[in-house]
Amino acid sequence: MSVNELLGNKGHAIYAVDETANLREAIEMLNAKNIGVVLVTDTNGQMKGILSERDIIRRALAQETGFRDEPVTKTMTKKVFTVDLNTSIDDVMEIMTNSRIRHVPVMDGTEIKGLVSIGDVVKRKIADAENEAAALRDYIATG
Repeated sequence: MSVNELLGNKGHAIYAVDETANLREAIEMLNAKNIGVVLVTDTNGQMKGILSERDIIRRALAQETGFRDEPVTKTMTKKVFTVDLNTSIDDVMEIMTNSRIRHVPVMDGTEIKGLVSIGDVVKRKIADAENEAAALRDYIATG
């Protein structure tokens, strides 16, 4: 299965903050949407980085006060691993595992098409395993 098929089932919702936003605004969005990551974009919608709960915790440990009013660009991860619509779910899983990340933006050139989380990948892998087990049971039952 490709990322494009997964997004077709899951949807293409993207949560982003402008690169001029402060960290407080990003934290409010994470909390309001109950999500673990927001993309950071410029005024043209081009991705500049990604901000995760993990980034915020690291920032909080490094600077206990005042950091929430600083720009998201000071805390975000600038080197973002991305995939395209044709990337397989297995390849996404490998990128996430090797890079120790939980979210991967999906790009079509410079256009953001969606976001794949580790939860999406696990859900898809479980569904595949269940379908395979059902097919094997049917095969055995029909002899």
